[in-house]
Amino acid sequence: MHDTIKEQYQAVIGLEIHIQLLTDSKMFSSDKTEYGALPNTNLSPITLACPGTLPRVNKKAFDHAIKMGLACESAITELNSFARKSYFYPDLPKGFQITQDTTPICRGGFVAIDSKDGGKKNISLIRMHLEEDTGKSLHGIVEDITLLDYNRAGTPLIELVTAPEITTGEEAYLFLSEIRKLVRYLDICDGNMEEASLRCDANISVMAKGATLFGTRVEVKNMNSMRNVQLAIAYEIDRQVALLETGEPVIAETRNFQAASGETCSLRAKETVDDYRYFPEPDIPPVLITKEWIESIKTTMPPLPSALFKKFVSIYGLSDYAAAVLTEGKALALFFDAICQYTTYYTSAANWLLGPVKGYLNEMSITLSEFPLTANHLALLVELVESGAVGFSVAANQIFPMLLQQPEESPMTIAQRLHLIQDSDESNLRSLISEVLAAYPDKVEAYKNGKKGLLGMFMGEIMKNSQGRAHSQLTNKLLQEALEG
Repeated sequence: MHDTIKEQYQAVIGLEIHIQLLTDSKMFSSDKTEYGALPNTNLSPITLACPGTLPRVNKKAFDHAIKMGLACESAITELNSFARKSYFYPDLPKGFQITQDTTPICRGGFVAIDSKDGGKKNISLIRMHLEEDTGKSLHGIVEDITLLDYNRAGTPLIELVTAPEITTGEEAYLFLSEIRKLVRYLDICDGNMEEASLRCDANISVMAKGATLFGTRVEVKNMNSMRNVQLAIAYEIDRQVALLETGEPVIAETRNFQAASGETCSLRAKETVDDYRYFPEPDIPPVLITKEWIESIKTTMPPLPSALFKKFVSIYGLSDYAAAVLTEGKALALFFDAICQYTTYYTSAANWLLGPVKGYLNEMSITLSEFPLTANHLALLVELVESGAVGFSVAANQIFPMLLQQPEESPMTIAQRLHLIQDSDESNLRSLISEVLAAYPDKVEAYKNGKKGLLGMFMGEIMKNSQGRAHSQLTNKLLQEALEG
């Protein structure tokens, strides 16, 4: 579709994000929430809705939901009740889903994303509510038969609903990235879309630019990656604009995204609220969230990525890029912050983490929790280089690998044992410089005639003759003095 046509329309997008909570047991029973277990093994009479069984709420799920609400600056609902949502599909054995209807645990709030102008755009949240997950319908394993695995049925979820303030697939991608980062910082969800522990449905409509009446809303499901969410939204915007351009109506429906073709296809007619026939859940009494409960949760809140980003830029003086990379994961961000308690060479510490340390983690396929060195060890290595005792190359290629094998030793001890401490004695350095300049009189003359690039050649020869132990910065200064004198 030509861009000039698309520019006449604007998209209105809202997201519904299902966040599967990290709890040991299900929302209303003691059944395990273990991922990857054999089908239909994490079940009990409560999950199967046998007659006479009664649900009981999972307090840890409430704790996680409160954490998420606090992180998004949402209002926490004091009196929480549950409802039954009539469900016409076979992946919940009860035939209905227990969810929150009129009393979502969190109301309002926002999540900030990067905007095109380099600033921030706040995406408002309408609500977050607690509910139970469905089971899984498995197709194609047995021909013409759908199999059901109820292991996931009853797993605690938060459903987060945004206001229709997202305008592009790119913004949806950024929003999802922030949500995934946030739930991982809070340790309430692993954020793995591939394993369906973080799922996203997108509600998309288009309208003429400047219009005040929203277009017909279409829901798109089955997007198992942030990239697929972006692609599905882009396709759906193009599809709806094409329909409007030809005078055809956009039908309110639920569509399925097919990753192989990058297209959406009709799945079913869109349900309305009336179709769900909500009514109060009679077997679960209301849950009162007190101020004391909220305050106790606040004491367990970790530093959030936005706060750490600001700290890294404003206090530690990092670039926006370095701060963004370091805060992508909580472990790396907190490790960097810990290093900065032992050294003031903040940029160098960041370079070590994003260079040699990340390289080692990737090479060994391990996480930072398995990294053998402490923050203090890394700080000592940074200080060793910044003091001029050793060069970065020597530290990274010789001391760092030895330190990984012998983490009980200090970087200075290893450097001394391997005779790697740089020579900063000016008389020794001047002697080395004189030897090299005497060996290349023609190069010296060429340098004085304007070939300043020869400085690197002279430095290379000096470092070779000193077996890499000449203090590089001091040697460079003395060499230039000798050549210019």
